[in-house]
This record gives sequence, structure tokens and C-alpha cells, in this order.
Amino acid sequence: MKNPLEPLNPFLQLISRKISNMNYKLIDHTADLGIEVYGTSLRKLFENAAYAMIDVITDTGNLTDLSETTINVSGEDWPDLMVNWLRELLYLWTGKGQLVKIINITSLSEYALSANIKSEPYVPERHLIKSELKAITYHQIRVEKKNATWEAGIIFDV
Repeated sequence: MKNPLEPLNPFLQLISRKISNMNYKLIDHTADLGIEVYGTSLRKLFENAAYAMIDVITDTGNLTDLSETTINVSGEDWPDLMVNWLRELLYLWTGKGQLVKIINITSLSEYALSANIKSEPYVPERHLIKSELKAITYHQIRVEKKNATWEAGIIFDV
């Protein structure tokens, strides 16, 4: 059987091995960065997608001085909701300088989501930024149930 990490460049191979115990993997994509996310439920899928994106951006281990905010998003379908959800979280970083550590989805209904988010203001001396993400794209977005597992494919503009 072919190694699923083989088509990835060496950097992504190393990262994918390092995070293999998490519910996502990085996927190689020309000029962009992609992730494949898994969850045992739709709620877990959306949480895991958020944590995966945050993990790509920063190491949350140094986040301690947390404040809480609520996010409400909606979409036309599950893929649109995923893009809007991740865009809101990315805006906390790119627009407000907040690094997210804890996500608690309080409500998930057909194409709408509410969550309590705990984050900390970025302090360059304390926080490492691993990757700068510009945007979440609709390119090849997918959210689907396969057997007992939910899966999503998400591409970020870097």
C-alpha cells in the first residue's frame, strides 16, 4: 500500500507525523494550504476544523490570559457554514489580534452555529505564529458523512 504522506513535500510530511494523534491532516495544495478534518459527529467536525486551523496558525500552549466571546454564524449549507465559521475565527486573529485557545459549540442546527470562544490578545514576545493564513476558500470545500465519520476538506489561502 502506498504511504499517504508520500505525495506531500518533506515539510508537510513532518508536520503530518507530528499531529497524527489529532483529528486532521495537512494536504499538499499548489500555492495554498489544505487540511482534511474528521469528527465522530457534525459538532466535533466543526470543532476539530477550528482547532486544526488554530494549530496551523499558532501554538496554543502559551495562551493563558483568556477572555470569552460568542460567535454566531450561518450558511446556505454545511460547506458554506464551515467556511463562514472558520472565517469568523480567522477574523479574531487577523482583524482583532486575538489567538483562540478554547472553543465550545453551544448550538449547531441546520446551517447555523453558535459558540463560546476563549482567546488571548497576541503578544509577539510570548506567542509564536507558525503560519499566516489570508483566507478560507470555497475551492474544493467539502463537508460530508462517510459511514460513521464526518469529514471536511478545507483550503486556506496563504
